Amino acid sequence: MDGVEPDGDRPEITLVRWPEQEATRTALRAEGRPRVLLLGPTTPAPDPGDDREDWVRIPVADADLQARIRWLAHRLGGGGGDRTAERPVLDDDGLFRVGGEWVALPPVEHRLARALLDRLGTVVSRDALAEAGWPEGAPGRNALDVHVLRLRRRLAPLRMTIHTVRSRGYLLASGTSRPADGRA
Repeated sequence: MDGVEPDGDRPEITLVRWPEQEATRTALRAEGRPRVLLLGPTTPAPDPGDDREDWVRIPVADADLQARIRWLAHRLGGGGGDRTAERPVLDDDGLFRVGGEWVALPPVEHRLARALLDRLGTVVSRDALAEAGWPEGAPGRNALDVHVLRLRRRLAPLRMTIHTVRSRGYLLASGTSRPADGRA
């Protein structure tokens, strides 16, 4: 286990070899400490432990690893991003909260929102969303589109947006801005 020292107000982020250091990952998660999992070339990606976790495949270029660390720090509010924005929370009762505002989500949209929130600011594939929304098997492509549309409408008053990333999936973001390259 290697620690990446804080940089200014960036939190310490721990590097954890997955799955060899599962006990370390569990302990860090329990302490609420951020971590980046290091996966071998053929190791299946783990389910996200929480929003304080990211992963990369090794071998990885140092620049790529540092970019993932900076992105995780940014997501946690310590990377120079907008610190006034509050981190969204989704509780077990289906209430999606941002600051003092909230919306209630029905079960399928709750599961979709959980998958998107676990990877806030990153693309979640259509397949991963379908599996999250319908663990027993997705009813079809149109069902996912309809539920994502409904979820977009429910989250809009909270200033949360779901961007479509063509040929990739969906991305949940705070605010109403478009991605920097103008595409989604």
